[in-house]
Amino acid sequence: MFPHFGATAETLSKASTMVFRIGTDAHLYDDPEDANIAPLLDSKFDSEKCEALKRLLALIAQGADVSNFFPQVVKNVASQSLEVKKLVYLYLLHYAEKRPNEALLSINCFQKDLGDLNPLVRAWALRAMAGIRLLVIAPLVLVAVEKCARDPSVYVRKCAANALPKLHDLRMEENTPALEEIVGTLLNDNSPGVVGAAAAAFTSVCPNNLSLIGRNYRRLCEALPDVEEWGQILLIEILLRFVIAKHGLVQESIMFQSCCTESYQSEKDGSDINSAFEEDNGDTGHGFMLELANMVSRCYIEGPDEYLSRSSYIKEVSSGLNRSCFVSGRSNDDVKMLLQCTTPLLWSHNSAVVLAAAGVHWIMGPREDVKRIVKPLLFLLRSSHASKYVVLCNIQVFAKAMPSLFAPYFEDFFTCSSDSYQTKALKLEILSSIATDSSISSIFQEFQMDYIRDPDRRLAADAVAAFGLCAQRLPKVANICVEGLLALIREESLVGDNVCMDGEINILIQAIMSIEAILKQDPLAYEKVIIQLVRSLDSIKVPAARAIIIWIIGEYNSIGEIIPRMLKAVLSYLARCFPSEAQETKLQILNAAVKVLLCAKREDLWTFKNALSYVLELAKCDLNYDVRDRAHILKELMSCYLGKDLEEETNNLPQKDIPQMLAECIFRGQRKPISPEPINFRFYLPGSLSQIVLHAAPGYEPLPKPCSLLVNDPHQHLNVVQRREGSGEGTTNSDSYETDDPDTLSQSANEESTSGYSSRNSISGYSGCDKPGSESEDEDNADPLIQLSDVGISNNKKKGVSQLGSDGMEELMSKRTLESWLDEQPSLSDPNLSKQNQNQARRPSATISIGDIGGRVKPKLYALLDPTNGNGLRVNYSFSLETSSMSPQLVCVELIFKNCSTESMSNVLLVNEELNKGLDSAEQSLVTGESSMPSQNDVPDLVYMEEIASIEPGQSTKSILQVRFHHHLLPVKLTLWCNGKKYPVKLWPDIGYFVKPLPMDVEVFENEESHLPGMFEYERRCIFTDHIKEINSDKDGSSLTKDKFLVICKSLAVKMLSNANLYLVSVDLPVASNLDDASGLRLRFSSEILSNSILCLITIMVEGNCSEPLNVTVKVNCEETVFGLNLLNRIVNFLVEPSITHL
Repeated sequence: MFPHFGATAETLSKASTMVFRIGTDAHLYDDPEDANIAPLLDSKFDSEKCEALKRLLALIAQGADVSNFFPQVVKNVASQSLEVKKLVYLYLLHYAEKRPNEALLSINCFQKDLGDLNPLVRAWALRAMAGIRLLVIAPLVLVAVEKCARDPSVYVRKCAANALPKLHDLRMEENTPALEEIVGTLLNDNSPGVVGAAAAAFTSVCPNNLSLIGRNYRRLCEALPDVEEWGQILLIEILLRFVIAKHGLVQESIMFQSCCTESYQSEKDGSDINSAFEEDNGDTGHGFMLELANMVSRCYIEGPDEYLSRSSYIKEVSSGLNRSCFVSGRSNDDVKMLLQCTTPLLWSHNSAVVLAAAGVHWIMGPREDVKRIVKPLLFLLRSSHASKYVVLCNIQVFAKAMPSLFAPYFEDFFTCSSDSYQTKALKLEILSSIATDSSISSIFQEFQMDYIRDPDRRLAADAVAAFGLCAQRLPKVANICVEGLLALIREESLVGDNVCMDGEINILIQAIMSIEAILKQDPLAYEKVIIQLVRSLDSIKVPAARAIIIWIIGEYNSIGEIIPRMLKAVLSYLARCFPSEAQETKLQILNAAVKVLLCAKREDLWTFKNALSYVLELAKCDLNYDVRDRAHILKELMSCYLGKDLEEETNNLPQKDIPQMLAECIFRGQRKPISPEPINFRFYLPGSLSQIVLHAAPGYEPLPKPCSLLVNDPHQHLNVVQRREGSGEGTTNSDSYETDDPDTLSQSANEESTSGYSSRNSISGYSGCDKPGSESEDEDNADPLIQLSDVGISNNKKKGVSQLGSDGMEELMSKRTLESWLDEQPSLSDPNLSKQNQNQARRPSATISIGDIGGRVKPKLYALLDPTNGNGLRVNYSFSLETSSMSPQLVCVELIFKNCSTESMSNVLLVNEELNKGLDSAEQSLVTGESSMPSQNDVPDLVYMEEIASIEPGQSTKSILQVRFHHHLLPVKLTLWCNGKKYPVKLWPDIGYFVKPLPMDVEVFENEESHLPGMFEYERRCIFTDHIKEINSDKDGSSLTKDKFLVICKSLAVKMLSNANLYLVSVDLPVASNLDDASGLRLRFSSEILSNSILCLITIMVEGNCSEPLNVTVKVNCEETVFGLNLLNRIVNFLVEPSITHL
């Protein structure tokens, strides 16, 4: 009637949309491909640059490729506008991996922005550097993260914590201790926001280094309520693992009854808990529920290997934990603090936080206090459908292990019309677990009125199954359940529409299966039920249902008085129906006929024998081969019955042949008392994804072994993983590279640029002093490790010291040194003794010079080619201590070829496959960024080895290879030719051999060290343990203070010189009244970088007792910042590695 009103409404709608878009950037998505983007990026005005960058980000959001603008965007990274910087950083993060060469050009700007006064700029710069995931800039990113971890701004420290997982993903094993140090620093932060991000970093970098949590445990518990929600989830898990690893499980918890030994269960506490279980589950279900709780607790602790190796779940009552693995929750402060700080989180708005907190109280809380998790979990059932399903999956486990928790709240698990089928099925299973004598009537009424008549027949079948489970758990109401099931069978059998849809078990079959399960508990009491099932056999047409009833007839054919008299008519009926039955029904008819014949009396034996013979003859002609095979087998087994007359059968019953015995063993075995089925599935930690998908999801870790955290000193938290690696208690998160498979190494881009040197990559037996027996005897006759000199003598002499052995230590010690050792005043009788000399005499150390220890130094041996991949050829390599005479930039590598096959090998040659190829852009950018590396146009040079003509079986040969590496993290790709076959291999560098020894004395060392302070000095701390085994092995009582010091000196010197090409300058030996105190021991090493001859000084300082793990401080002085930091990390890495020897 008024068409213009419609047009007016449409116009108003468009106008309204335009009004809402005013002041926003929504117009950028209308036509983002504007030709003016390039000129705008080169504009002098920041507003135009922002407009262009926003258009580029809009194109990126729509999936367009705008990487062609990368050079123009990168040059704007130095803009003073914060908005421009932020947009440029977002663009760089998106395209850094595609354009690494150009992205590296902006590293200098990022480093400059790290010192900006604005914390937002510092945070953006760090986030951008960490987002450019290139291995070549990882050392720079590590330095930036270390700096920002101590930034005064909370936001910058949080960004530093978020950058740690990205840095750890680069798989630089040598930087793992440094990352753990930063994580420990951030966990000690006062800001809850930083603590939450640090918890995420801890989970990614070092989840098993729980000793980092020890010194910050109370602080973390206090900060937990203030941490952001997703950080709370991770922090709760970390704190729970720490408490279990340090103190063990709680005696008052449900875990105690499940894990403790049988002998201890009989004690008072165990008896109380047993009574609590009986109160929860009743007399009949006590054993099953106790076993279920046992299974739940063991699955929480055991790993997948332990779970798969366990052969039986019923016979194993104990999981190997004893009384010492439990602690009282009422007296332990750490447990009480954990439960106290997680209690408020049970009412968090985040469902995941509630589940995490509930998991803590479920595992560690006393049984009487576990009920506090019930109402928060029930409240979560009012949330979204997805959250409701996750919560129900966890409640299902709680309800099965401890039904009394949710029994009073059974009405909360009644289904709603809006629930999905999966949610309804979970609720039915929970209801069947928590049903009690007082609530079963209401539950049955709900089942009968709503669930069984539900249009979804799958839900109706599940309701019938739950109906039967309730009858099995509660024998008092079993008769009522059976009557209801029989009525349902009669009703469903009259309907006739009982076809299984989509493979789902229909209601009739499920009802008969439920009755079958109830009959197994007391067959004699349900004789009339069996008779009713037999009478309904003619009206039931579903093959599966008929098969179940026929099985019941055969299994309970001798029960009571009425059933044996019905067997003739039943067998005659089944024989007549046999040709028209389905396969599964025919198989059960055959089995039932055999069972009836075996249990038949004399007067009925002839009838049953004829019936079986008739059925077997029909089965032998059946179209289905399974039925035919079953008939042939049964005929052979029953030949003793079918091949004799009645008189012979009755006279020769005591004489049994083998087929008859087999038949009776298979079909007439005594029925054992019914017991719950063994629990053959696994439970997972509450709130985990694995608990939902019912298998171990990627990243799932069980709880640590109780009382497995042996480190009590919080200051010894560094490198706990490495110290436990030998005993198998610790795990390593980052994957080291296996050099046994060079093809696998070449498949990953990250693996190509990561150093492959770690304790697992080196071949055991070639590290340190690895030859036992006769070699140790030769060492006793060799030159002494060190030669001592007096402090005063060493100060007066500029060159050379006394060459006496270590046995002359008492003679070499001057009077004033001995007086200083005994804390006495030195003699003042000498007028020439100045005040300075007196102070020097009081100094508790003695400078000593080093003898020849070259025979003890044995560099590590690494695998270049494994015999499996090399067709029997094994190639190992080690870095030689010699320096190349051709060029200072060449590193000498000693190759060892061994023929492990039974045939000779010929024409063995190692060549450089990339001799005529250039470096990729990332490597070139790295080379240009470091002055200590070769120039960009150079490629790795290889001084070719002479071709090995032949290697006989079992023969070994050596060869020297001189290689020029581009970087201490980048491998050289080589090709090994043998017998005309080509094997690609990678030669990984070691930064410890990028230097050469530089001889000097102590005075020159100290002078040069004084010129490299501040930014050229880098320190790291670690734990050194190689000396302990040798000290503890000396049991003859002859070990003096000097002997322990010598052992420490030997261990440190050999470890350093076996992993790096250094010159040992001197050692400061501690001289104190405490004969076991090694504090003050100092070793000095000098070297220079091969490529540019820049000085590199290394100082090792020791603290601690000789017989215990020593706190070692490593200090490196070098003008090359990146090189010095990487060398420091390498030194710390091999110092904490245990020396591997073969006994």
